[in-house]
Amino acid sequence: MNGIQTDLFSAMPEILVLCMAMFILLLDLFLKPGNRIIIYILAQTTLLGAAYLTISSHAPSVGYAFNGMFVDDALADVLKLMIYLSASIMLVYTRSYITLRGMFRGEFYALVLFAILGMMIMVSGQHFLTLYMGLELLSLCLYALVALDRDNARATEAAMKYFVLGALASGMLLYGMSMLYGATGSLNISEVSAALISGVQDKPVLVLGLVFIVAGLAFKLGAVPFQMWVPDVYEGSPTAVTLFIASVTKLAAFAFMMRLLIQGLYVLAVDWQGMLIIMAVLSITIGNITAIAQTNIKRMLAYSTISHVGFLLFGFLSASINGYASSMFYISAYVLMTLAGFGIILLLSRKGFEAENLDDLKGLNQRSPWFAFLMMITMFSMAGVPPTLGFYAKFTVLQAALQAGFIWLVVFAVLMAAVGAYYYLRIVKLMYFDEPQDHTPIANNAEMNMVLSVNAIGLLILGLMPQRLMEICAYAITRSLQ
Repeated sequence: MNGIQTDLFSAMPEILVLCMAMFILLLDLFLKPGNRIIIYILAQTTLLGAAYLTISSHAPSVGYAFNGMFVDDALADVLKLMIYLSASIMLVYTRSYITLRGMFRGEFYALVLFAILGMMIMVSGQHFLTLYMGLELLSLCLYALVALDRDNARATEAAMKYFVLGALASGMLLYGMSMLYGATGSLNISEVSAALISGVQDKPVLVLGLVFIVAGLAFKLGAVPFQMWVPDVYEGSPTAVTLFIASVTKLAAFAFMMRLLIQGLYVLAVDWQGMLIIMAVLSITIGNITAIAQTNIKRMLAYSTISHVGFLLFGFLSASINGYASSMFYISAYVLMTLAGFGIILLLSRKGFEAENLDDLKGLNQRSPWFAFLMMITMFSMAGVPPTLGFYAKFTVLQAALQAGFIWLVVFAVLMAAVGAYYYLRIVKLMYFDEPQDHTPIANNAEMNMVLSVNAIGLLILGLMPQRLMEICAYAITRSLQ
């Protein structure tokens, strides 16, 4: 009985999110359209409650539940808190947008909460099946969210592409897991790691399984050569959904890599390092160069994401605790930058108008100097210009790769970062030096304006004082790998 109670106590945040998602879906049936603000408040309260439960149950030691299939450690707790925070900001930014487009319904918030539940399961997965269940729950919710605006042909097309390619990637991941099971005799990550340390004989089977797993992970991250879905889905989805896919889900993808590659398959590091080097180089190159040619800002940010994933992989390449902490710091910085960037785009969009083209940002300084300043900070941070958070994030992952001996890779990445700075700085040029094409007043949303201001200014403050965030990331990684 005590075991069952311990299991349930460890999974209390997940249970809360699950119950509230179902409750919101039912409650929506009985609410009048004018009262749907209740659903938004409930969704935010759910995230706050989950954060409270996660903090109150935190312990420095590693705890296991459900026969070792679920782990409660520092990495899981810190990443869950980051997921709650970024999801809460995302809900603030998207409320006005989805209201104007008739998407302010219970299913939007229920799907977001179910997707968050999938991410939480991925973050705490200690078993191949747990990880896969969390991934599929997240993926199915994302497919539905992309197609939620049923009258939008582009969104439907994007959802179909995402679904077909996502199913293919999931199949590859599952096939790779089955090969690892065949070679090691277990699906538990700790047992797989122990079997590899003891010396499993079927090395060809292991490496082949590893190739399929890395391919599946690359798709979920959006790394080259599995990036083909990213620009189409980013452009075709409603901007509110694009924001969710571009930001919050990347935290879960990072956790997925940590659990599989680092905790489970660290012994095969020599084999997966080579694959990650190729993916990192191609992602940074193709992401940055292709982004220059884009006129649609969502497609530009999609290719920007691909290049950021390349930098993220540098931390994993080092195969050291410092490198993993640097990658975690980088993904945290990336999420904050993406939230701020898409927040400005959502703010400029209005009923019947999508701020999707670079020309829509022309002369923003004349329309609103404050929002132009916030967008400038965000673009500088994405480009890695000091003293913003993005600069320090790039510096830490490149430093980790340098310490691991990948000197030529670091030199290459710095050169490509300079190339990538062009398309970020182009937006600053459009905002400050071009005449506005649109003189419509920007909507005054007090809640969103305040959160967006804190979000963007935070990129500057954390860039000047990054030590605390870096310490949190190092603590989470160190405790989980003890």
